[in-house]
Amino acid sequence: MNANRSLLIAAMAALPLAIASANAQAQSHEMVIATQLPENMSNNAIYPALVHFKNLVEARTDGDLAVNIFGGGQLGSEVENGSEVQGGRTLQSTIMSSGAMSSFYGDYQVVTAPFLFTNWRQAWAFFDSEWFADFMSGTIEDADMRYLGTFDDGGGFVAFTNNVRLIETVEDLEGLNIRTEENPAHVAIMQALGASATPLPWGELITALETGLADGQFNAPVLNTTFNFDAVTDYTTLTGHVYNSAPWMVSESWYQSLPEEHQQVLINSAREAIQLSHGMSGALATASWVESCDRFEECYLMPDEERERMADIARPAWQEWIVDDFGMEEGRVQGLLDEVERVGQEVADEDYRVYGQ
Repeated sequence: MNANRSLLIAAMAALPLAIASANAQAQSHEMVIATQLPENMSNNAIYPALVHFKNLVEARTDGDLAVNIFGGGQLGSEVENGSEVQGGRTLQSTIMSSGAMSSFYGDYQVVTAPFLFTNWRQAWAFFDSEWFADFMSGTIEDADMRYLGTFDDGGGFVAFTNNVRLIETVEDLEGLNIRTEENPAHVAIMQALGASATPLPWGELITALETGLADGQFNAPVLNTTFNFDAVTDYTTLTGHVYNSAPWMVSESWYQSLPEEHQQVLINSAREAIQLSHGMSGALATASWVESCDRFEECYLMPDEERERMADIARPAWQEWIVDDFGMEEGRVQGLLDEVERVGQEVADEDYRVYGQ
């Protein structure tokens, strides 16, 4: 009896090791994804989409390709993550802001164009298009990274907040000192619109507004409410003059090491995750704008006519900067701008053809 009991205890003690060994044999591949977004299922649209991606991939490969997600910047900065993904050994995938992406693939800077999109449908159709996937195919040669798709960064369209006055026209920007990202494109846009620009890292933003180093800033409404900018600024205006995006990249070297059936699962699952994020992004941005109007002293939704006035002023200055200073080919810049316009018109025409006639 005692001998049998001893054998049972020994078998139970060995069970966890046996299970771990079986799991190790079942899992042939691992994909580690890093993002700066918090591991939260309700305050951003990217982390829930990555969780959906994980569930799809692991189910469709029967656990042979395991996906692990690290949010909140646990694995380093965006640029550090991008560098790790290039190697593909410890980190296989990451999501970067437009500024970080531009440090690996300079042509991505073109999506900083002011007033690039007029609505979410146009933006999503463009970023999900074969044209843009072909535009991004250069990342394979330039950075050893493959493009999977584009998330909205904080909801895409941005809103000003400032301490001086409500911005209702382009003239209201005259003389304001606006904090921008450390991105020369944003500096060029602000200066063209009559404001001065103070480029500062994110960590110095609140202090700059509190001390008067900057009069205001712009970010997506989701960020303006999440980080309580109403506590340090009084007025907010939704202009959408910049559309913040976050491309999703995967190591090309690692991707090519996968079996073809796993590659297809990865691509199909990523595309579904991107689609899931679109609706959640729009919903969060809309809810945050409504919340902004409750929390800020005054809010203003800039009408299309005034946005077009601002675009007519800002666009030529930005184009001069990106061609003359940044060094991007004028034809490549104009080609993207033309395609964005074409996609917007096509979406509007097709919607009306299908649902309006």
